Amino acid sequence: MVLEELERRNYTQSTTRAYIRTIEDFARYFKRPPDQLGPEQIREYIAYLFRERKLADNTVNQRVGALRFFFIKTLRKPWSVEETPYPKKRLHLPVILSQDEVGRLIESALIPFHRTILVTLYATGVRRAELANLKVSDIDSQRMVVHIRGGKGRKDRDVMLSPHLLEELRQHYRRLGRKPAEWLFPGGRWHTAAEDPITTKVVWYACREAAQRAGIRKQLHPHTLRHCFATHLLEAGADLRTIQMLLGHSDLKETTIYLHLSQRHLGATASPLDTLAIFTPRADPPDPK
Repeated sequence: MVLEELERRNYTQSTTRAYIRTIEDFARYFKRPPDQLGPEQIREYIAYLFRERKLADNTVNQRVGALRFFFIKTLRKPWSVEETPYPKKRLHLPVILSQDEVGRLIESALIPFHRTILVTLYATGVRRAELANLKVSDIDSQRMVVHIRGGKGRKDRDVMLSPHLLEELRQHYRRLGRKPAEWLFPGGRWHTAAEDPITTKVVWYACREAAQRAGIRKQLHPHTLRHCFATHLLEAGADLRTIQMLLGHSDLKETTIYLHLSQRHLGATASPLDTLAIFTPRADPPDPK
């Protein structure tokens, strides 16, 4: 029943898998069918996820969303926010690399295929799944844009195509042993699979290996380059609305987090400490005549 409801609403495969896993885990924890459980068990399950599984607040919120969908859409049961509230989220500022560090990361790629992945992540700000699903036809060199098809929320968008990225992609295409007709980053052990693109694990591996080789000790993953893309654009003078459109954010509030990370915005505001008289240079007393 749950699968039918999710498919009817055209949810993505990743969301569908996550919702079904959550409902199965919920039933397994109580050793009872999920339709026999209610608000009391949901509250106990949420506490268990925090206390014993040590899951992050965002992850628990996703689990609550899955259970809410199951009870409201599948079972047609009421859902009280007071009885089963969403956990309060904490604001975690993402790790940002300097432009020098991004350059070191790209230059430290294990193989040229990985280098192209890193360059594309930083040049476009795409999510790792969006990069894996890029097609050759998505690169529009006439309009100098990259088409992102079916991004988060099944939304399409366009991002800029840097001339440097275009040259990188042309070299990447020439290096491939079997020229792909569809996928820009073909899968398979030697990247010759015509029918499948790379998995997101390949993107993770490219970032991890390059970070180790570059000696970058910051916690780094593919999404880090998306954060760097947005923050460096903001520091270069791009407005938040433009960055929102490039990232595919549905709400501008999601994009405002980069104001906390931009050195240009942080540096433009002086600390009140700097205005205290004790830190003001004193004028030298006049020489006695």
